[in-house]
Parts: sequence; structure tokens; C-alpha cells
Amino acid sequence: MTKVPADYTLIIGLGVSGQAIARHLTRQGVPFMIADTRETPAGLETFRAVYPHVEVACGPLQALDMRQAREIVVSPGIDLRTPGLAEYANAEGEGPPIVGEIALFVRACRAPIAAITGSNAKSTVTTLLGEMAREAGRRVAVGGNLGTPALDLLAQVPDAELFVLELSSFQLETTARMGAETAAFLNLCEDHLDRHGDMHGYRAAKQRVFRGARHAVVNADDAATWPDAEVHEVARFTTGSPAGDDWGIAEHAGESWLMHGDTPLMPTRDVRMPGRHNHANALAALAMGAQLELPLAAMCRVLEYFPGLPHRGELVVERDGVRWINDSKGTNVGATLAAIDGVGPVLEGRLILLAGGDGKGADFTPLVEPLRRYAREVVVFGRDAQRLEHVMSGHVPVTRVADLDAAMRRAQAIACAGDAVLLSPACASLDQFPHYMARGDAFRQWLTQGGATTC
Repeated sequence: MTKVPADYTLIIGLGVSGQAIARHLTRQGVPFMIADTRETPAGLETFRAVYPHVEVACGPLQALDMRQAREIVVSPGIDLRTPGLAEYANAEGEGPPIVGEIALFVRACRAPIAAITGSNAKSTVTTLLGEMAREAGRRVAVGGNLGTPALDLLAQVPDAELFVLELSSFQLETTARMGAETAAFLNLCEDHLDRHGDMHGYRAAKQRVFRGARHAVVNADDAATWPDAEVHEVARFTTGSPAGDDWGIAEHAGESWLMHGDTPLMPTRDVRMPGRHNHANALAALAMGAQLELPLAAMCRVLEYFPGLPHRGELVVERDGVRWINDSKGTNVGATLAAIDGVGPVLEGRLILLAGGDGKGADFTPLVEPLRRYAREVVVFGRDAQRLEHVMSGHVPVTRVADLDAAMRRAQAIACAGDAVLLSPACASLDQFPHYMARGDAFRQWLTQGGATTC
């Protein structure tokens, strides 16, 4: 059995986060070794070339004696229930402490942190808030679960005045105290139950974003996002009329406006990102930016030009009066519900939803009611196409096809002017694509190669 040397930090996981942890510990002058559950992890030879004196243990963690480690730093992709690690995670104060990369970041960070979590829209709100801070002239660093790892931001932007971080439940479950200036929990829906066991465990991991926070931003329409821990100030956003000091949407001067309480901020038609779900994202970012004392004028300017992120409600083309929208990042039911509810109400025609892939055991029935209201047809494909078809049949027209290409050909054949074809699969992509970006790229490529709507 390999022993971790006394007073060494043990990193578990040789992925992107594990290598960022290694770089950080090297800068800190902390001795460490690294372990990975895979026998030949990707990037192993490159890592050994950069760190020739660092011991690397590959294979089952049961072969590793971690008892004398100074600390165990677990990459987000590593389940704390992994054999060989679980006994340390459940040791209740005995043995070395177990933390994650974000705990190391918090320990080293000297600037305010804006932390964003939720099942959906994390990346959009994180990027949007970062743009607002830049527009306001702040020296800001943006990353975490999105883009640059948080620990690398410390080295890349050492003079940052603000860190804006997207945080996953995997990152938060090993973070004892976030200590954010403002922390947002945007929404909660079924996801990652294979990792967290049930919705209670998943929500509990997300709730850690509020630990030590000075200010919380929550979804007024989703009580699961409200903080369990005491937070001094709580701001709420809603796509309905705001109550009290909430951030919401109401009629003003004969049209729909973003509002803060009774104060009109800007017309929703001036927000470049389309759909009610993106109006909610804008309100969440505004609520966080207000706590960070970003000027309202600067934040509204960003809302006028910020187009959203690729694969997240991205309008690829409008052809013959039909809008083709790439929401490939809609990898769970909650994300697809948000896309349907955002796009459906503003259509002159009907919605054609392209859905399917690996549903990860999720319940698809919540999709039925909004699709009954808005859909011309649902075209299903991939591993869980039959499950989707079974849920939809009798409620909305549904056609089952083999793959995305066939789904787009079916949509092309039935779409009429005023319709929208929405790729928001409610499923992961790994049954047919390497990742959701490849799925969205295939959607975009099909359109650029001459797909044209008919009716």
C-alpha cells in the first residue's frame, strides 16, 4: 500500500481542477502528491513532465494510505463516496480534513466574491454580471465552473477587485464556508441525483453557497432556493410583478419593464437576450450588481448588447419566418422548461421542440403542460426517445426519429412562418455526441449547410 508522506497535501483527481490545484499549491510552496482513480488518466505524461518530482498514484484509492496527509483536496469530479475515500469523508473529525478547490480559493482570496449557483442559467448570469462589472470599470475576474478555474484566476488576475464565480454542487459540497459578498441560488430542478442521492442532498450542496454570505439573491418563484442559513440581506427576483423591494417585471408606460420594486429600470424589449427566462437572468444579475454598487446605467447598457452564451437560447438563424434556436445546454428538464416558457409566449406561431438523448432517469412529465400550450410537435431522438414519446403521446403531437439530423429534417418539413424550432433536449448528449457543445454545433452546421423551412 502506498502511503501519503506526513504533512503532504493529497490531491485526488488529475483533471482540469486537479491540475489547477497543483499549480496553486506549487505557488504556495505546499508539498503534495496526486492520486487518480484511473490507471492511465489523460494528461498524465504531461503532468509528470511539468512535475517530475511529484509522486502520482493511479488506480483504486483503496491502495492508498491517506492517514498522515496534511489535507486531502478532492477535485469536483470525484464522488466523496468513492471506495478508499469514503472512510475518510465519514470519519467525523478523525483523520485529515477533506476540502475542495473552492475552499482553497476562499482561503487565499482577498477581494469580494460574487457566487452563482443553480440547476440552470449559472453560466449566463455569471458572464452577464462579469460584463456589468467591466462596463462599470471594475477589475474583475470571472470563472470557476465556467471557463478558468478559480485558483488560476488568483494568479492570472492578482489585482482583481472582484471575483465572479459560477459554482456547481460538486464544488460546493467540499466548501465549508463561501463568505461571498453576494451569493445567488437561481433555481432548482432534478439533476445529478446519481451523485447526491436525492433532491434533498442536491439542494443541501447548493445551499452551501450562502454560508458566510453578506447578501443573498434568490428566486421568489422557487422556495427551494431560499437560504436555510441566516443571511443578513436577501433580495428576490421574479418574472411576475415585484412585491415590496423585489426585482421583477410589470407594466409601465403601456409596456413591459424590468422593475426594482416600484422603480422602472428598462423596457424588456430592450433586453437583447430573448425570452422570459433571460429576463429572470437579467434581474438576478441586476440584484447582485446593486449589492456590489455597480451603476444602474452601466448594467442596463450591458443588457442592451449582451447576446447570451452559445448553446443557451442562441438564435442561430431566422429563415422564411421560422426561428431556429440552439439551447443544447438544456440538458435537464428544468432547463428545457425554462426555454419553453421563455420562447413559447412570444411566438406568433407554434413551437417545434427537438428533445432527446440520455435523460439520466429524469421525470419528463413536467414538460407536457407547457408543450400542450405552445407546441406544434415534439420531435424526439436518441437513447430516451421512447420514454419521451410515451410521456408525450396523447397530449401533444410527437414523432420519434433516430438522431438529431433526422429531427431537424422533420422540423424543416412541418415548420410554418411564425414558428420556432427549439433544440432544448432535456437530456445529456453523451449517447450520440461527446458533449452538449458538439450537439449544438451540429444543429448550427446543419442550418448553415442549407436547411430551409417549408409549410
